Amino acid sequence: MERLNNNEIVDRISNTVSNTCSIDNELFQKHNVKRGLRNEDHTGVVVGLTKVGDVVGYDRDEKGDTYPIPGKLMYRGISLEDIVRGAQKENRLGFEEVVYLILSGNLPKQEELTEFSQLLSKTMDLNAKIVMHILDLVGNDIMNYLSRCVLELYTFDQKPDDTTPENLIKQSLNLVATFPTIVAYAHNALRHSEGKSLHIRHPQPELSLAENFLYMMKGHHYTPLDVKILDLALMVHADHGGGNNSTFTVRVTSSTGTDTYSAIAAGIGSLKGPLHGGANLKVVDMLKNIKKNVKDWSSVEEVDDYILKILNKEAYDKTGLFYGMGHAIYTISDPRTVLLKEMARDLAIEKGREDEFNFMSLLEERAIYNFMEKKGKSVKKQVCANVDFYSGFVYDMIGLPQEIFTPLFAMARIVGWCAHRIEELNFKQKRIIRPAYKNAADIREYVSIKDRM
Repeated sequence: MERLNNNEIVDRISNTVSNTCSIDNELFQKHNVKRGLRNEDHTGVVVGLTKVGDVVGYDRDEKGDTYPIPGKLMYRGISLEDIVRGAQKENRLGFEEVVYLILSGNLPKQEELTEFSQLLSKTMDLNAKIVMHILDLVGNDIMNYLSRCVLELYTFDQKPDDTTPENLIKQSLNLVATFPTIVAYAHNALRHSEGKSLHIRHPQPELSLAENFLYMMKGHHYTPLDVKILDLALMVHADHGGGNNSTFTVRVTSSTGTDTYSAIAAGIGSLKGPLHGGANLKVVDMLKNIKKNVKDWSSVEEVDDYILKILNKEAYDKTGLFYGMGHAIYTISDPRTVLLKEMARDLAIEKGREDEFNFMSLLEERAIYNFMEKKGKSVKKQVCANVDFYSGFVYDMIGLPQEIFTPLFAMARIVGWCAHRIEELNFKQKRIIRPAYKNAADIREYVSIKDRM
């Protein structure tokens, strides 16, 4: 008998996957299995309680049926919009305030916020060995760099497995402060591996997290508005309740009692996925395709025609998906999109890209209209533009490369991850998260190896 090579062995096994991993949809309904932890009306299955954040996109009538309402995102019971408006009214940055609020549960007084901001800035510098490790890393994905660096931080922590509240807060603040530095250095290391100049700029203690990141990435080549909108982007991405995939991943992992670095690395792996944090890259790629194929950016007719081609699986990637449109919870509006779009308009004017902004606004409007006309009755849900629709455009206007779009998401969401982990580990009666899976395989008899066909 001729021996198979490695590839042939892999092919033989992989050819069975379509059968061994196929489960009829009827079985999910028969056994009342909530696929993706979603109910039939698209709402999430409630699996836990939290005081950290809340995501609101619909309400229920007296019969229990859902109906759409303008979206709200709450941090510790306070509206994100109110937090952002408060900072904007006082003409100050707000991410550090959000970090303090989400981790402590309370809004800081001015003196507390000043001291806290200074602590974060001073903590941004990395251990020299970690810097050298980043420069030695090989790869082409900064999320992968970030995950490996987080796991290495375990070795520099004197009490890495200590899960007391005090130590969890110390670890959390260290991660929040060092994530921007790791991402900036990883990007520069990646550029250097491609034959470009290596720039390692140390964070400056007098700068905010947002401005320090721009400084480490670009030197002094940024404007005050660049800083403000990046600060806003960090604010709106800081948390999104306990049910989003990466935060739930952190909570599931944390419920085992594992260390902070392992739990956060798991969250990074989740966020890296194109259906989660990597979604803004799909939006950017789709928008490039639309701009190339729509000649008149002000023509409603031409825009509608191409949007319908995308929805009908005739254009772009032919999946029928219009990326950046729709959300698992938000219906009428995504509050993050509303806030980001406002400042994106000002940034577009500053950068001389107002035509692109107007085109995106038209795309948003017509995509919602065409989606509801084509699929509204079948999906029974109103859709809106989600935060991914504008975030990539904003980052591009700031002058940030696509490879750090998803790491930017992680730089913000690390705040929520840490807060949910602390909450998970401080329930009075801890319980490991372990949902059930019902077996759908037929019962078979074991066959002796000499009798197998």
